[in-house]
Amino acid sequence: MTTVVIGEDDLLLRKGLESVLVGGGFTVAASVGAADDLLTAVAADPPDLVVTDIRMPPTHTDDGLLAALQIRARHPSVAVVVLSQYVQRRYATELLADQSARVGYLLKQRISDLDDFLGSLRTVVDGGTAIDPEVVEVMVNRARLVDGQVARLTPRQIEVLALIAEGRSNAWIAARLVVSEKAVVQHTSHIYDALGIPVDANDHRRVLAVVRYLAQ
Repeated sequence: MTTVVIGEDDLLLRKGLESVLVGGGFTVAASVGAADDLLTAVAADPPDLVVTDIRMPPTHTDDGLLAALQIRARHPSVAVVVLSQYVQRRYATELLADQSARVGYLLKQRISDLDDFLGSLRTVVDGGTAIDPEVVEVMVNRARLVDGQVARLTPRQIEVLALIAEGRSNAWIAARLVVSEKAVVQHTSHIYDALGIPVDANDHRRVLAVVRYLAQ
């Protein structure tokens, strides 16, 4: 059973998360409302996953994010998903700076499908990434402004790049864009060439490569 520690200062949201996670087959080991308590709970008995809000006590700014970064540094085996009401490229960059595996950045207001949300959490626990499409869009747009390599990509290649960064498979991307998987592979190859990313057959490694590139 996958164990999880929740960090959320809003009581109703915290209780709601507990209910959703338990209903999805997770075991909630602890559920706290402040960043310091989150660090204490994880240190006492490291879970498989931490799900935390970014803005938490004591300052109600980025305490949850700072706690998430400390957890990743002190407990690298613990997967971390941060929830936010805002798209902040800096937050994503800091989360992805050292390692992109076992991490997620999801926007609260865009979680409309509980099965998809639970699936994203499982993806992160299994070593993957889960990044909200709006966050990816912000990262891609900035990369286009500051990096000539991204600016040279075609609109279709930008679409494929964004979906790769979200952790989508070639089959999923092909279905979403209504093209063949072969076409997606060709687009991906051109993206790798443009960004100078070595081709790798491992889907997980390709996601990490692209995400790290966008986080620069």
